[in-house]
Amino acid sequence: MNKKISFSGQGQRADIGEYKIKRMLPNRYADAVGPFVFLDHLMPAKHSPNEPIKLVNGTGAHPHRGIATLTYILNGEADHFDSAGHHANVKSGGVQWMKAGNGIIHDEAVNVDAEANDLLTHAFQFWINLPPKQKAESPDYLPVQSKEVPMKMLNDDRGWLKVIAGEYEGIVSKIPSYSKQFLYHIHLNGGKHFSIDTNVEWEYAAFLPLQDVSINSAEFEKGDFLLFDKTEGSIEISNTGHSPVDIILFGGETYTEPIIAHGPFVMNTQGEIAQAYIDFHEGKYGKINYQ
Repeated sequence: MNKKISFSGQGQRADIGEYKIKRMLPNRYADAVGPFVFLDHLMPAKHSPNEPIKLVNGTGAHPHRGIATLTYILNGEADHFDSAGHHANVKSGGVQWMKAGNGIIHDEAVNVDAEANDLLTHAFQFWINLPPKQKAESPDYLPVQSKEVPMKMLNDDRGWLKVIAGEYEGIVSKIPSYSKQFLYHIHLNGGKHFSIDTNVEWEYAAFLPLQDVSINSAEFEKGDFLLFDKTEGSIEISNTGHSPVDIILFGGETYTEPIIAHGPFVMNTQGEIAQAYIDFHEGKYGKINYQ
């Protein structure tokens, strides 16, 4: 039996400066999928070879508290600085994870990856809601380059599955997990199928960034976000075309604490949101040193 799809949609534009962005989560049907409370799709863009590189101030320095941000770069490279002293550059296929914890300021820019020679940028940013204990902890940061992202080749030449977060068949991501969560990038070859059994206690969503795909015998378009209901059942993905397709599948166990989100902060009470703003304006999140 296939798991039912309760909602599909194309998201809303949420451009930041020159970055063309579609916001897929939250949406009018869901504030969260498992611990994931936010998904922005930095849409694919082709750049001029003479375009200047943005070393910093991509999205502008801004604070976070109560979440972990996860940026998955399909094409390009992401430069990261934060007020806890972390700096890294992650290239195509890599992941940046930052635990905001009790407060941090960060800045990141997505540029063309000079080593890839494709002049493309394309990325996703997720926010992962932290349990109350981790909301009170100190910030942390982890860069994961492409070669460090675990990947499983699917049998019968079906393609591959990258474990961006969580685990799949014993393959475990380096990204820390504070609750049961998963984030997969599935690359399915033409004419092939992929099936995954689901946990009735978990929440599931899929996003189709680049191609049309058939899921549970229904056709969906490039750019569709799919939310699955909480009944039991499997998720069946079919590529009825000749070229490979890409699917982002994510979710996890239901977040059971209250979710209070305001701007860049996600906490459990309105009082905690107020305190997050007070601490930020009092300078308690520190400053970024770009040296």
